[in-house]
Amino acid sequence: MTDAVKKRARWRRWGKEALWLLLFAVIISTALDFWRGPALPEGSPLPTLILSDGSHADLLTLSRDKPLLVYYWASWCGVCRFTTPTVEQMWQEGDNVLTVALRSGNDEQLRRGMTKKGLSFPTHNDEQGTLAARWQVGVTPSFLILKDGKVVGTTTGWSSRWGLKLRLLWASW
Repeated sequence: MTDAVKKRARWRRWGKEALWLLLFAVIISTALDFWRGPALPEGSPLPTLILSDGSHADLLTLSRDKPLLVYYWASWCGVCRFTTPTVEQMWQEGDNVLTVALRSGNDEQLRRGMTKKGLSFPTHNDEQGTLAARWQVGVTPSFLILKDGKVVGTTTGWSSRWGLKLRLLWASW
């Protein structure tokens, strides 16, 4: 057996192992999303949220024309430091985004923190975690995608910009 044939066989074996690892990672990630994923209470209407700027956000109305990305984050969340700029960028690009700051201080502390980090996306301050408890959000960051007032997708933990965009595109079909 020549060296070239041995190398090709080795690369083929490594490729198969990599594909199995990728498949395993997708299965585990999907299982974790089902296990940790938030869920809206059955039968209860979506709330109208008061945003940090004093305006009101009706989730049913916001999710009617195009899917709405609801992003749960916290000022103290380490992973959120990586996902929050992505969500801000999506908001700046015109994506339908609403965020919920979980236990991140009072309204003034939240506004100061957001200003310091250059964040302008619409945010509801869930100071006591009441909404998170009702929606069974136990992990930050968490993402919910609402379409016509119904949850059509969720994920938790780090997610890429393209991963979120693809989820929104999928929900619009």
